[in-house]
Amino acid sequence: MSELSYTDELPGSVLFACTHNSIRSVMAENIMKSLYGHAVFVDSVGVMAKDVDGFAVEVLDEIGLDASKHVAKNFEDLEDNSFDLIISLSPEAHHKAEELTRTTATETEFWNTIDPSHTEGNREMQLNAFRHVRDDLYEKIKARFRIGPAPKV
Repeated sequence: MSELSYTDELPGSVLFACTHNSIRSVMAENIMKSLYGHAVFVDSVGVMAKDVDGFAVEVLDEIGLDASKHVAKNFEDLEDNSFDLIISLSPEAHHKAEELTRTTATETEFWNTIDPSHTEGNREMQLNAFRHVRDDLYEKIKARFRIGPAPKV
């Protein structure tokens, strides 16, 4: 993926997509809602939905976000698939998003994000992997949707 682009305008709706809608897209949805939920409709999906991961809930809770009631869903579960922007966080989700938007004006972006559930080690090592993904998504979202005047050089 190229550098995240600056925008001075928020999209009306954003869909975050990953493989299972249990970790990465859940984190991104909750972070985006906490930052811009008053101005942007935000949702998330997976290619093959699985229950939300407890570590994802835990690391979001550490920054004051509650994902404990998140219900994972597939692309087919969307009531409306007309989003201004779909941000895919896994290759599988990106392929699905490209397929879904082939005949629409929806923009797609691919933010390849590691799946922290594949991290081995003790509980703290696993939590740290989830924290890293959470923090990375937080920074990417803030950078991508920064609003205001462009900085003077």
